Amino acid sequence: MVVELSRALAPCVDLPEWDAVEPAFLDLAHPDIAQGYAALVDAGCSEIIAHPFFLFEGNHTARDIPDALAAAQSAHPGTRWTITLPLGLHPGVVHAVRARIEDALEHPGPEHPGPDTAADGGSAGGSRGEAQAVGARRAATSSATTAASG
Repeated sequence: MVVELSRALAPCVDLPEWDAVEPAFLDLAHPDIAQGYAALVDAGCSEIIAHPFFLFEGNHTARDIPDALAAAQSAHPGTRWTITLPLGLHPGVVHAVRARIEDALEHPGPEHPGPDTAADGGSAGGSRGEAQAVGARRAATSSATTAASG
């Protein structure tokens, strides 16, 4: 996903403030932060702006990524870096979450009954069936919100 995001941001390189976009990972994937930093320096960048692709602040955004950036900077004197805030509750994120929920309401995906629900979806028809549909929509909205904040 980070690589795809960097590709989606690549057209920004045409803007005067942007010289290059590189993906980088804290761990488990490559390029790591040191390699991404070096690629940006090799592209002529002296000011590095790192965006942690996380929803909320945590150990990675507050400690681990800044530590990795500082270590990468030590290998490239004359450069400086800053880190953006995580996505958080930026209005664009809230808009995207709302759009995803609205899409799911308009085009429902497969149902996933809970462990206490009959395989056939429970009661057939009537007002009870409608109440289950509304309850399912509310549960889906709560799940999406919980997943986004969890």
